[in-house]
Amino acid sequence: MNMTHLMTVLVLQLAMVVISARLVGYLFSTYLKQPKVLGELVAGMIIGPYALGRIHIPMIHGPLFSLAEGAIPVSPELYGFAMVASIILLFLSGLETDLPTFLKFSLRGSVIGLGGVVFSFVLGDLTAVLFLPGVNSFMNPEALFLGTLSTATSVGITARILSEKRKLSSPEGVTILAAAVLDDVVGIVLLAIVVGISKVSGSGEHIPWKHIGFVAAKAFGFWIIFTVLGIIFGPRITRRMKQFRSMEMIASLSFGLALFFSGLAEMAGLAMIIGAYVTGLSLSQTDMAHEIRTRLKGIYDFFVPVFFCVMGMMVDFAAIKPVFFFGLIYTFAAILGKLLGCGLPSLTMGFNLKGAARIGAGMLPRGEVTLIVAGIGLSSGAIGKDLFGISIMTLLIASVIAPPLLVKSFSGGPGFKSKSEKEKEDLHSIDLEFASARLVDFIKEQVLDGFRDEEFFIYQADISRPIFHIRKEQISITMIIEDNHIIMNMSSEDELLVRLMLVEQLLTLKDLLSGLESMKSPDTMGADLIRGLFQNSD
Repeated sequence: MNMTHLMTVLVLQLAMVVISARLVGYLFSTYLKQPKVLGELVAGMIIGPYALGRIHIPMIHGPLFSLAEGAIPVSPELYGFAMVASIILLFLSGLETDLPTFLKFSLRGSVIGLGGVVFSFVLGDLTAVLFLPGVNSFMNPEALFLGTLSTATSVGITARILSEKRKLSSPEGVTILAAAVLDDVVGIVLLAIVVGISKVSGSGEHIPWKHIGFVAAKAFGFWIIFTVLGIIFGPRITRRMKQFRSMEMIASLSFGLALFFSGLAEMAGLAMIIGAYVTGLSLSQTDMAHEIRTRLKGIYDFFVPVFFCVMGMMVDFAAIKPVFFFGLIYTFAAILGKLLGCGLPSLTMGFNLKGAARIGAGMLPRGEVTLIVAGIGLSSGAIGKDLFGISIMTLLIASVIAPPLLVKSFSGGPGFKSKSEKEKEDLHSIDLEFASARLVDFIKEQVLDGFRDEEFFIYQADISRPIFHIRKEQISITMIIEDNHIIMNMSSEDELLVRLMLVEQLLTLKDLLSGLESMKSPDTMGADLIRGLFQNSD
């Protein structure tokens, strides 16, 4: 097969993926009132190589989505697009994360994530021992693998839903992301242990604990060191990039860094998405974060549906059939492990029942990490095609029920009491009303520029909403634009600073209006322009 034919097929595949994902996603969000990500997954199941995609098309002398060899059923070219899309998704999710809130809840997230890993692993392993024929030991490689598989969480699916619901920087949102990242790291380490055990099982050889320990140390070391260094040097990196004086250049370089560190994360034994998320998190507190997100939103809207559609293509209904009943039991155990393992520790970490339910639901989705773990297990001989089918079944059921459950859980009041009553009383608000939206926009930009001149970090909480976080050291200010109002929220200690900044910008506006009054009237200037036009035509 020549290169021209390969590229032609790839272009046609992308066309089908993009159109199907967008249309089915629109159908789910508009008419079924479900998250777009669910529609994109279903679109992949419909057009994938296990369904309509295997139909022979005369023009290309074969099916559009021919079944590839190995654990990944789609072509390497299309899967490459999906991996780049996952990097974009997690990089922008990191950029949208409120770093101070993330750091504040990182310990809680680690405890909750660890609880989810322990509960899920034990329940997954125990389910295999009790219900899977031929497995009678907790240390059986198949039981260990199913325990490891149940610990995986798809941070990509969760991040997409949280972003759509504008809950990415909520206490529950950052806790879920912190816990999911820990899940991925621990899951990779557990996978290394299980693969090591499966390779020596029955051969009488010793388990290579030294090699396994090295893999674990490398994974945890890279994750921790990279996160700390990224947070420290993120602002310095953006200051260097500002020298190019081009936001397009800065956005491109930032995305290039996300790709680079994603590759390093993979080389360190972690998933690429962890490197992408930490890169975005490192840049989230810089004043360039909002501009980077704005300029990458176009490729986000194009690529991210591709990722979820390709994930849907992985579902092999034929592989699920022979192990259907055991798969149902195992999937129930995997879901229960996350709900209890993450929900119960949440109650001890300051969250109420609503918050615990949100975190438990947010940790349910399976996706790219499940496929990575299942693929490595299949290729290493730790499992056969039957257990790989269970992996796909778990991914399918958990990914289908998690989005609506997560969306439903965020209805209602707060899930975390982040402030005491005294702190709530300490919150002050300034509400300024202006005559027009254009005037509001002018004052907004002037105020934000004034804060930037004082070396404050400014970022928009959500691309689609005019809510800005303004931070510097211990100072935290929020600007909200509603209709013709500018609302500033801050603590009593910071109120004087905010009022002085607003007065300064209002004086600037007054000077501008005085200058406009001294100008000719618009009618006179317009008449002069028209008169000059006729004079030039003569």
